[in-house]
Amino acid sequence: MKFTYNIKYILFAASVMAGAQVAAQTLSSAYFTDDYKFRHSLNPAFGNEQNYVSIPALGNLNVNMRGNFGYQDVIMPNPIAGGKKMTTFMNPYIPVGEALDGFNSNNRIAGNVGLSILSAGFKSFGGYNTVELNMKTSFGMALPYGLFEFAKNTGNQTYDIGDVSVSAMAYAELAFGHSRQINENLRVGGKLKFLFGGARADVKLKNMKADLAPDDKWTITGEGEADVSLKGFAFKSETKEYKDEDKGSYEYVNDVDVDGAGLGGFGMAVDLGGVYKINEDWTVSAALLDLGFISWSNDVRAVNRSKSFVFDGFHDVSVTSDHGESIDDKMDGYSDQLADFANLTDEGDKGGRTTGIGATMVFGGEYNLPVYRKVTFGALSTTRINGDFSWTEGRVSANYAPLSWINGGVSFAVNSFTTSCGWVLNIHPKGYNFFIGMDHILGKTSKEMIPLSSNASIALGMSVTW
Repeated sequence: MKFTYNIKYILFAASVMAGAQVAAQTLSSAYFTDDYKFRHSLNPAFGNEQNYVSIPALGNLNVNMRGNFGYQDVIMPNPIAGGKKMTTFMNPYIPVGEALDGFNSNNRIAGNVGLSILSAGFKSFGGYNTVELNMKTSFGMALPYGLFEFAKNTGNQTYDIGDVSVSAMAYAELAFGHSRQINENLRVGGKLKFLFGGARADVKLKNMKADLAPDDKWTITGEGEADVSLKGFAFKSETKEYKDEDKGSYEYVNDVDVDGAGLGGFGMAVDLGGVYKINEDWTVSAALLDLGFISWSNDVRAVNRSKSFVFDGFHDVSVTSDHGESIDDKMDGYSDQLADFANLTDEGDKGGRTTGIGATMVFGGEYNLPVYRKVTFGALSTTRINGDFSWTEGRVSANYAPLSWINGGVSFAVNSFTTSCGWVLNIHPKGYNFFIGMDHILGKTSKEMIPLSSNASIALGMSVTW
């Protein structure tokens, strides 16, 4: 069976939606929640009081988005329609100051989706053991302020746009974990992960600049490349004529084609962690997660061979027209412009490549209230190391266990993108476990249920226990 996708739609979604980023994190708000069954995903040294088997595909679902700009900064009410219809920030009737107010010098989105196909944890071999089969998908985006300023066309004749970076990856993970008590104070753990690559795509545009030519066209300079690792993948190109007839024609990438499917790569990763109980009141912990790589079997590359080319510029297209066309009907207008701006030329398959999956460092400290042992307070530091999509977060939490079979907590965090409040509820009587929580409480959304701020989180799951 042959599947055809349009790379322009991917670029459009990246510019309008604010997507996601690699390697799914589990629920950080639950780091200090005892007997949260997937606590070992945050630190492999943690065990559980109960053995468990997750309900297939429903054991642990985690969706997380983080960003310092979002839908509300790109899609705005159309002033000439009385605010009843939507348009983009590029609309000439929206003042420059208002249109660009929501953008930063470096605009980033980070998010992920993780799904546990099957997970089990059990006491044996002198400690606690876990076996997991997980699916992880991701998307990351870093866009400079200059790109939005140029798209708005504020009246300058020269724009120093900067660097654009977009990355996406999908893979399956088979993980085996073991943790054990070394002595009364110290517990250690580790996981060995086998990674099965589905797809990876990286697009980078470097040192992009735009200069207005005498014929009111833009001369774009810079370097660009796209690397895609996916079985059966190929770029599709379109032929265009140069404005200078003496130069003839050239080809540029505007579509992609995927014929067939299969394993795109293989890799390995490890998690390492430790928990040290200082005394009855204080406990500290640390972990290094997802230290590993995937070796991909192919690398289909497209590059910007011409360091200088002519671009017509970005033009606004209303999200909803007078004829009732939806945003879906307007995709082609935006995506054609983005494909022209990228101006990539197919170079074919360059062979395999090896990429990291992004590592995470975690440090935690927990204080158990001496006068009321059912309450603890925690501080958690998380650092994601992943190139352009790196971020840090500090989170404090208050945790409460009113009964032996129910506990949870609330948390507050400050990270590289925003501030957030989180919560978790963990119900774990004998025979059953259910948890639900958020690292970022969902705020206002669009009609399409897209978070206006691009920050959102939800995690939930069910398991059988004994």
